[in-house]
Amino acid sequence: MTANTSLDDVDEIVHEPSQEFVDETNVAEFMQTYGIGGYEELIERTTTDIAGEPDSGVDWFWDEIVDYLDIEFYEAYDTVRDDSGTQRAAENAAGETVSRGGPQFTDWYPGGELNVAHNVVDRHAAVDEERRNKVATIWEGEDGNVREVTYHELRRQSNQVANALEQRGIETGDTVGLYMPMVPEVVSILYGCFKVGAIAVPIFSGFGVDAAATRIADSECSVLFTGDGFYRRGDPVYLKGAADDAIEEAGYVEDTIVFDRLGASDDTGEHEIPWDDERDQWWADAVETRSDDYETKSVPSSQESMLLYSSGTTGKPKGIVHTHAGVQVQCAKEVYFGMDLKPADRFFWVSDIGWMMGPWTLIGTHTFGGTVFMYEGAPDHPEPDRFWEMIDRHKLTQFGISPTAIRALRKHGDGWLEGHDLSSLRILGSTGEPWDPESWRWFYENVGGGKCPIINISGGTEICGCFLMPMPTEPLKPCTLGGPGIGMDIDIVDSSGESVTDDHERGFLVARDSCPSMTKSLWSGDERYLNEYWSTFEDPPMWDHGDWAQQDEDGFWFLHGRADDALNVAGRKVGPAEVEGALIDHDAVNQAAAIGAPDDTTGTAVVTYVILEDSVDETDDLREELRGQVGEELGKPFRPREILFVDEFPKTQSGKIIRRAIEATYTGEDLGDMSSIENPGALEELESAR
Repeated sequence: MTANTSLDDVDEIVHEPSQEFVDETNVAEFMQTYGIGGYEELIERTTTDIAGEPDSGVDWFWDEIVDYLDIEFYEAYDTVRDDSGTQRAAENAAGETVSRGGPQFTDWYPGGELNVAHNVVDRHAAVDEERRNKVATIWEGEDGNVREVTYHELRRQSNQVANALEQRGIETGDTVGLYMPMVPEVVSILYGCFKVGAIAVPIFSGFGVDAAATRIADSECSVLFTGDGFYRRGDPVYLKGAADDAIEEAGYVEDTIVFDRLGASDDTGEHEIPWDDERDQWWADAVETRSDDYETKSVPSSQESMLLYSSGTTGKPKGIVHTHAGVQVQCAKEVYFGMDLKPADRFFWVSDIGWMMGPWTLIGTHTFGGTVFMYEGAPDHPEPDRFWEMIDRHKLTQFGISPTAIRALRKHGDGWLEGHDLSSLRILGSTGEPWDPESWRWFYENVGGGKCPIINISGGTEICGCFLMPMPTEPLKPCTLGGPGIGMDIDIVDSSGESVTDDHERGFLVARDSCPSMTKSLWSGDERYLNEYWSTFEDPPMWDHGDWAQQDEDGFWFLHGRADDALNVAGRKVGPAEVEGALIDHDAVNQAAAIGAPDDTTGTAVVTYVILEDSVDETDDLREELRGQVGEELGKPFRPREILFVDEFPKTQSGKIIRRAIEATYTGEDLGDMSSIENPGALEELESAR
């Protein structure tokens, strides 16, 4: 998850929370409880052992937060963490046994036992009638159908899933695939996996055959949950055929449980799907016929809970290994403090279960018995006000979305917001894409009414959480990520590993210590894990997240894109996001994408694609004006060799621009698997760019 901007455009503090708002936040209550005076002291107290201050340090915080957030363990842990390496050893290439200690291999909450499912559903369904009948999820289909699931119902269905899995031989440590449409049942499936100690493997429903097959083959899951399909922009999207082809390509899957979203189980033949009588079974037969009584397993803190895959835009996708204790504590901490979850809130983050933000939202919200809102379809169907209409009708209180999706909705005009009451919103959220100041302000002023903080976060699948996360108590400049999250020992360093945070220089975003949710390794093994994240800075060891970061003179943190995406133009480097930001700074530009193209003179030349605001004419004069603006902001060597005008970019269903498709189209390379694309027509648009 990344976000960035130019510091020249964001000098002004735009959001200043009222004292009344601050006093009512969860993080303010925490600081008052422990006598913490402000944000800087909060980060210091939760990451640093302060002499003479017993309530300080990362071990104190991660210990204290378990009780503070009322996270229940079946068996108490012996200590907060063990990074001595005594719990873990491995053979190196020479066949020698080597210790696996240090922050790279921290064992969190050793000796403890718990289960995420107990904390997010069982305990809420087991208390008084009011608690178990509270709505856990509100789901709205693209066709307008609305379903509500209480905690009592969620527990019953999760138990049925657990029994269905055990009937198929699934035991603790086995993998189970979730290639599912975004329906309420995905929550029961996820929690049912947790209950039996299985490792849930969520797979994005928009992935095509190759991407799904890669994840099935790597995880070797023998059971796969899928659906007949789902609706997108008013039309059915058939998922079962893709699942079958992926299974044929990958192997391993012995049982497929199919949820009926489109009505394919009817005898009408309206939505016929392929069927394997030996492997396939309808959800109604496989799950709903099972007992709704199940005793959730007690598992060790370090027991794997989920296997989340990185996007895999280059190379083989990385299998990120998460534990029960890790995701439980991290997700709960962030939703409670950063997103300021209250008992009556209704939490909506636009995501699929196959992306990190899906499980993050569910685990974080349900830990506190909260209500999650889920939406199946496109953000602008049947009209561009779909989100605003749902926020109004369901009285949603938190709303998280990608910056690119906001830019697309802003392009439709302010008029679509008229007539919709968005006053229920308290907190806005964003992640995954770079912000530009104009779109950030539009989101803040038009959607948030100039009162809701934008909790712009950055972290990733590797920690199922955030390295950087502003607190709702703090002022905000446009596009900022605030600073390190609570308990996160984060820094900005130069190439030699020296901190440059206080010098306000640009450097590498690093973690100086681990956190409970940091992946315990990669599914493919320790060597790739160490090489990917711990090989850049080894003495002392630091996690290199791969982002360019900078703290301004007022203490606000910003990101400048991926360090490994730099365009090397005649020996000078610039991030694609910086070029895009310079273009979006122009009033005529709504969205931009920058790529590097081979050049005989400079080695690499900057090429950009631009979407203009409505009513702006595409002219050569404008093209030269935009080239000049990039040169003025970033330097003449980085002026685009070409500026091409298009009407849309290829995007995923979550609103992210597929930049590799843009680059491949320009260079004539193989596009690869494009089946996850939301708008396939955009590829033709690129080829006929003006």
